[in-house]
Amino acid sequence: MTHRPHAEEHGAGPGSDAHDNRRQVLYWRLLARLFDPEEQAALESASLAVVEDIGLPSALLEPGASVDSVVQRHPELAAEFEGLMVPGPDEDDARDRAAEVRRAALVSKVLLNVFATGSGNVTAERLARWQSDADWLERALGCRPGELRGGRGPAGGTGRSGGGVGATGTGVGGPAPDLGRLVPAIGPELGSIEAGLVKRMHLREVLADPALAARLTPSMSLMEQLLRDKDNLSGVALANAKALIRRYVDEVTEVLRTQVEKSTVGELDRSVPPKRVFRNLDIDRTIWKNLTNWSPEEERLYVDRLYYRHTSRRTTPQRLVVVVDQSGSMVDSMVNCTILASIFAGLPKVDVHLIAYDTQALDLTPWAHDPFETLLRTKLGGGTDGTVAMALAQPKIAEPRNTVVVWISDFYEWRHQELFDSMAAVHRSGAKFIPVGSVSSSGRGSVNPWFRERFKDLGTPVISGHIKKLVHELKTFLT
Repeated sequence: MTHRPHAEEHGAGPGSDAHDNRRQVLYWRLLARLFDPEEQAALESASLAVVEDIGLPSALLEPGASVDSVVQRHPELAAEFEGLMVPGPDEDDARDRAAEVRRAALVSKVLLNVFATGSGNVTAERLARWQSDADWLERALGCRPGELRGGRGPAGGTGRSGGGVGATGTGVGGPAPDLGRLVPAIGPELGSIEAGLVKRMHLREVLADPALAARLTPSMSLMEQLLRDKDNLSGVALANAKALIRRYVDEVTEVLRTQVEKSTVGELDRSVPPKRVFRNLDIDRTIWKNLTNWSPEEERLYVDRLYYRHTSRRTTPQRLVVVVDQSGSMVDSMVNCTILASIFAGLPKVDVHLIAYDTQALDLTPWAHDPFETLLRTKLGGGTDGTVAMALAQPKIAEPRNTVVVWISDFYEWRHQELFDSMAAVHRSGAKFIPVGSVSSSGRGSVNPWFRERFKDLGTPVISGHIKKLVHELKTFLT
């Protein structure tokens, strides 16, 4: 009979020290697995003893088992994974030591599945499994699935479900968790891992097979590869690529549209008489203004005049010129800003113009209302020469006071002085000039320090970070 060691045989006796030792065993196994694919027999044996002694399934230690599969076999664990790793105040002394061992086992499973990606070719099924595990990690951190990777989570409810079990993240309906203590920022790192997995796929072969293509979940990393490779695809592969791009565009559009609708909507225009309909009737004001007509004998109020609420809002015609750097480093911004431009193009009395550039400039205004068609016409990669884009943008600034120019780039330009001088001229003309260094959902991105300092001196500091910042700036100006 094979003897299976108990946790006590690995330094886990009664008391808090025993629980600490158990937790260390699990985390040492996690580190060993992350840095060395070879199985360490002693750590595996000790970890199995710990997991079984605390009443958790041994499936948590199976490297090939996704979190989805564990939760499907053990549904009671779904609630424990939600918010599992939400950062909070230091309260180790007050925590139940036994509960911390259990938490260590669950945390180890999520981290190992997400960060130990192995090597070699990646199948569509493997990518889908990793995306599902990453969804669980984001939920463990109190976020919606896809939120940290620049996906669809921030506006609520459109992220990936990760298999349907426990699909609602703890961040739904509440404030976003404070992840500032994570070093490095985990969102961009997750996006980088996903991009690496996509690059290890034989994507063209996957797209040529409808069954395999159906397993792909749209993401920013996948979008980048599809947009770069679209000119080399044909037939079934091209049709499947377009379907994936369309799915992603539709999902992100819904998120950004919600953010636009929730932003400020302008001041009431009291120069427009209120509509005299019942739904606009201001009952409180009507009563107050007619109180002098109160008859105590009859106990009746006689109303001489009805008062209505103002609902019309000022909508002066505005022109929005969006210039987007489509070089290889700005893929996330290109996708998000193309979609954002289409949303503003749908607003009344907003005239949207869209220009994309690398070393050449392309006027995409005829397709600005359709981000899908716009993205299909972009060609990612190459260098950057903003002066060619400025040559297209300047003639569009016919009425500077009613024009906002949004320039999205990392501003690593080779004709930097010439470009900056023309941007300063746009600003001095009276147009609102908004330089943007990053409009990704994760907020990751670098900006040329030379430009950053000069924009600051000009009084037009670079917007950098979450796309919500740009949404707020545009809504404030355009409505």
